[in-house]
Amino acid sequence: SNMDSFTDSKKSHHAPQAGKKARRKEEKKNANKHENGQPNPRAFTMYSAVRAGKEARRRLDISTKKHHVPMADRSAVDPPPFIVAVVGPPKVGKTTLIKSLVKHYTKQKIADPVGPITIVTGKKKRLTLMECNNDLNAMLDVAKVADLVLMLVDASYGFEMETFEFLNILQVHGFPKVMGVLTHLDMFKQNKRLTKTKKRLKDRFWTEIYQGAKLFYLSGLVGDGYHKREILNLSRFISIMKFRPLVWKSTHPYILADRVEDLTDPEQVKRDPKMARHLSLYGYCRGINLKPNMKVHIPGCGDMYMKNVTYLPDPCPLPDKEKK
Repeated sequence: SNMDSFTDSKKSHHAPQAGKKARRKEEKKNANKHENGQPNPRAFTMYSAVRAGKEARRRLDISTKKHHVPMADRSAVDPPPFIVAVVGPPKVGKTTLIKSLVKHYTKQKIADPVGPITIVTGKKKRLTLMECNNDLNAMLDVAKVADLVLMLVDASYGFEMETFEFLNILQVHGFPKVMGVLTHLDMFKQNKRLTKTKKRLKDRFWTEIYQGAKLFYLSGLVGDGYHKREILNLSRFISIMKFRPLVWKSTHPYILADRVEDLTDPEQVKRDPKMARHLSLYGYCRGINLKPNMKVHIPGCGDMYMKNVTYLPDPCPLPDKEKK
């Protein structure tokens, strides 16, 4: 009887788990599977109705998020140059970035960029590059007029107080487009630390502005500018950017003065340095039209009356206008 119990409890057959035969069986089983382990998606349209529904809803959500309320673009036939403000704490590379962008677009070197620089960047696009000093008054003035802000951040140090202050100022004035630029990435000796820092700064930047805000990396200097390839990428992004007209800006006239001339008689100024001056300001009129005898506000000086407004030929015409 003992023998019988042995024969009854015979072990069931174990299919080979390894070896040539098992491998062949496995290959046969996976023959109709796609490389990602799922059956060939062309043959099986839908695995799960629930999942397909979720994906469809998400696709629609994303597409509707991109919809904007149509806004009337009241700008002139040839829009004035868009203002690109380069903002950041001291010694972060603002002047170097402006120099590199000017060199990329115009193939010319400028030694010391002072004041706004207007350049033609495409058939129908011009940009005015201006640097924002690191003080609150300059930030307030720049935030009012900028169409695009290039926010420079020293990656080896991280975000500074001024960066957040400027973002708060922007929120008050209607948020223009903001692009982050990380500089001083050549300070990192280990790649692992660099990757971690990039990720940390990107997450913080996205929290402040919006998920998916563009962040650029400028690794280090070559001579007296940044890498040509990195500047090319940045300029491409700027050139395809669509600027949304902000309501306040499109309903008020304003000018960013490119040039100032003092028309007061120098002899009289010598006699009385504190006398009232007559100034002539040159710049593109933005928003809506200026009217003569209008009251204007000059930041830091107060309200003034305009004596007259004169229309001047475009000092930086678009290429297609020049041909005609």
